[in-house]
Amino acid sequence: MRVGSFVLAAQFPGQGEGEALHRAVRSAEVAEEAGLDTVWLAEHHFVPYGTCPSAVTLAALLLGRTRRLRVGTAVSVLPTTHPVTLGEQAALLHITSGGRFSLGVGRGGPWVDLEVFGSGLEAYEKGFPESLDLLVRWLREPSVAADGERYRFREVPVVPRPSEALTETDGPEIVVACTSPSSVRLAAERGLPMLLGMHVGDEEKAEMVALWRRHARASGRSPEEIHRAAHVSAGVCQIADRRADAAEALLKAMPGWLRQGLGAHVTVDGRSRQMRDPLAYTELLCGLHPVGTPALCADRLAATSERTGISRFALLVEGSGDLAATEENVRRLGAEVLPRLA
Repeated sequence: MRVGSFVLAAQFPGQGEGEALHRAVRSAEVAEEAGLDTVWLAEHHFVPYGTCPSAVTLAALLLGRTRRLRVGTAVSVLPTTHPVTLGEQAALLHITSGGRFSLGVGRGGPWVDLEVFGSGLEAYEKGFPESLDLLVRWLREPSVAADGERYRFREVPVVPRPSEALTETDGPEIVVACTSPSSVRLAAERGLPMLLGMHVGDEEKAEMVALWRRHARASGRSPEEIHRAAHVSAGVCQIADRRADAAEALLKAMPGWLRQGLGAHVTVDGRSRQMRDPLAYTELLCGLHPVGTPALCADRLAATSERTGISRFALLVEGSGDLAATEENVRRLGAEVLPRLA
């Protein structure tokens, strides 16, 4: 089992953006010290829900500050960037880190980001498959041309070419955030593992893994490829000597962050949106994920792995909103939970 942290650089009420980013960087450094496998970095624009606007940029910083830790994006939003630009950045990080970089990509939302970056709503609603295919080709082939609806250009060489790097793989791992049957099918047809969100529980994640496998088989993927697909389950982790104390730490801090952060999202086309109730959502997360004593957290992770077949985890560890508490949470995860999963 491979357990990592999920870092949003969340800006809690009363905090500055620099404070949120400092906590994000420090928690990643502590994650390596604590023996975690990976740090997954979120990307958001114009909202305090997450103050990191470029997951690949922050990944570059953290790869330079660490020596063993794998660093991944969760996710880089494809509709607001050019796939070749992202592919070049991913190749650069893959090569210079010795293969420690994972590229997680997703469709994002119908936010004002699409207007600001000039990609438009169509890039979100229809353009994701074309962008994903171009990105995959860039990271797997020596030269690439494009003749699609959104991207058209003559054949050009891939420089730097990640498949020529002296690393364990032919190129950086690509993971696709999946929230619907259509995105599951998209990932499965391409043989790409999924990142499944923290808002869904074990039963739904197990169904999505089963659906991925069916589509992968139907697309001609080999049994070996299907078996080794390393999907990632996102969740929340808060450790305390009593479960009530762990839940209380989250229930005190997270609803304010969620209310402020989720409420700041603006749709590009004025469509109405219904925000989750912040307190009810926090209570849901406490019930779904490893929140409690070290033994309870280990049991919850093991149960999720058994029910879903997923062996990789990206756990939000900054739910208290406090730097010292986040560091302690990460250290306890490494020292008191990971050994129980060995």
